[in-house]
Parts: sequence; structure tokens; C-alpha cells
Amino acid sequence: MSQSMKAVVMHEPGGPEVLRIEQRPVPEPREGQVLMRVEAFGLNRSELFTRQGHSPGVAFPRILGIEAVGSVVEAPGGEFQAGQVVATVMGGMGRQFDGGYAEYTVVPASQVQAISTQLPWDRLGALPEMLQTAWGALFRALRLKPGERLLIRGGTTSVGLAAAAIAKGHGIEVGATSRHAAGELLVRAVGVDRFFLDSGAIAETVRREWDGGVDKVLELVGATTLADSLLTTREGGVVCMAGMVGNRWSLSDFAPMDVIPTAVSLTTYSGGVSDFMAMPLQKLVDQVAGGTLPIAAGRVFHIDDIVDAHRTMESNAAGGKIVVVTR
Repeated sequence: MSQSMKAVVMHEPGGPEVLRIEQRPVPEPREGQVLMRVEAFGLNRSELFTRQGHSPGVAFPRILGIEAVGSVVEAPGGEFQAGQVVATVMGGMGRQFDGGYAEYTVVPASQVQAISTQLPWDRLGALPEMLQTAWGALFRALRLKPGERLLIRGGTTSVGLAAAAIAKGHGIEVGATSRHAAGELLVRAVGVDRFFLDSGAIAETVRREWDGGVDKVLELVGATTLADSLLTTREGGVVCMAGMVGNRWSLSDFAPMDVIPTAVSLTTYSGGVSDFMAMPLQKLVDQVAGGTLPIAAGRVFHIDDIVDAHRTMESNAAGGKIVVVTR
């Protein structure tokens, strides 16, 4: 194994151009850790926020990246065999310690899942964090049940498309939104039943066209549409905020009695290592490989083109999950 690796190193917050390709020593794993040869990694908006300087407590220089797929090089504690295909997400990757934007990364063995699959790296690389967020938000936060009505606010995001496909496989009636009429083709392709063109104020339309409203809402746009999403929901329903494509985390002048309708619940989902380790990743990967879980692929970049990849993410121009390959 070579003693140096290619890595994307960030020395200070800023625009995409602060991401620089450098040669770094290959990290060495201790007992309880895994050294992975990173083959691919998905891009996530949380990395964009860290790059912009919005993640407190991140020390620089730092290698970003909250997820990676690849193969095991070494696991000193014997948790994995060399050569096993593995995925990892979260747990401080790319913030507390160096993450997946590199040819090699060291992570705790407790946040690694082994997978058996023939999927190519660029397809596998799209899945771990996206499926973890979609699965956890639907079944942990929203406690989705067959026969319920689900509205996905931000339906053309990679998580929104994955959540729609997973929900359809569980007998859910799914509606999805997009700000652009062209988004209807994307959401219909993963099985969505109803499409709503999102003006920012669609509650009245949803309640009228969907017979009184929905049972559950997966809010992926964020604080900009949250109040309206709450108004789409029937009594006893739940809204889960799990994303912020709208780039706003907080509600200004939040008056709960005004914003939350009677007997409607508001929750969140941020996801973490325990959620990732508890999800049925192998089963979902098998469904993707078998064609029964349709995942919208975005663009694939090489690690050398990480700046362009971040620009694409920032402009919401991918039409699916962006993946970066290292070879």
C-alpha cells in the first residue's frame, strides 16, 4: 500500500474553491477502528454548510465527508476482514475527525456495515446516508404505517425521491412537491401518486385535492415551508423536518399556538450512527440492485473535480444524489 493518498483538504471556510486536492499520509487504524479504501462517497448538504463555516467546533485543516463506501484494508480489532465491501456514515466524520473525501479514511468499527453486492461503486456510493435519512425519517420519526397518506415537501431531492420509493414499497399513498413543473417526471418515475407544484403556500390545494389533508409530512425544504406543511396535515398527523434545501434552519417569531394546528405533531430527524447501524442496509441495497427500489441517480464526478461537484450541489442542479469516485 502506498504511504500517501489523495485527499480533499479544507484549510478555511469559503466557496467551493477552498476544497484543495493534496497528498496526505494514509492514516493508521488503532484497535476498534477500520482503515477503508474509499471508492466512492455521496455529497451532502451538511458538508456544504461545514464548508461555508456554519458547523461550529470544526478545526481546520479538515477533510470533509460524512459518508463513504469502499473496502476494508485493515481492522486491527478483527471486526472485519480485509477486502470486505463496507459503508460508513456520520459519527463525527468530516467534522470531529477526517472524513470520506479521500482515497483512504479511518473510522470507528462501530459505525461500519459490511455489504455483499455487485452494484458498481458509483451507484453504491449514493446510498448510505440517503437511505439512512429516508428510512429513519419515515419509520423512526414519522412511524409510517401502510394505508397512510404521506406528503414529501421537497420531493425531487435525493432523500425525497428515495423516501417516496421506500414508502411506495410499504403500501403508502405518496404525494410530492417541487417548485418546478419538470419535477413531476422525476417523482412519478419513483411511483409518486400525486404531484403538487410548490408555490410555498399549497396547504389549501393539498387539503382540497387530497380529501382533507395528509397523515404524515416529510419536510425536506425546511423552515421556509414548515408552517404551510403543518397546515396540510389532518388532526392526529405528524410533520417531520429532516432537511433544509431552502437554506433556513430557524423560524423567526415562532409562535407555536399560531403555527402548529390543534392535535398535529411536529418532530425532527437528524439521524446518527445508531440509526445507520439499525437500518436494513443490505436489504435496501438488494432492492436497489434488483430494480424494486428505484433510486434517482444524479451526476458522478471524479475526486479531482470536487470543486465542480460542490458547485453543482450548491446550485441544486443534480437531479439526484451526487457521487464522487476516487479512481
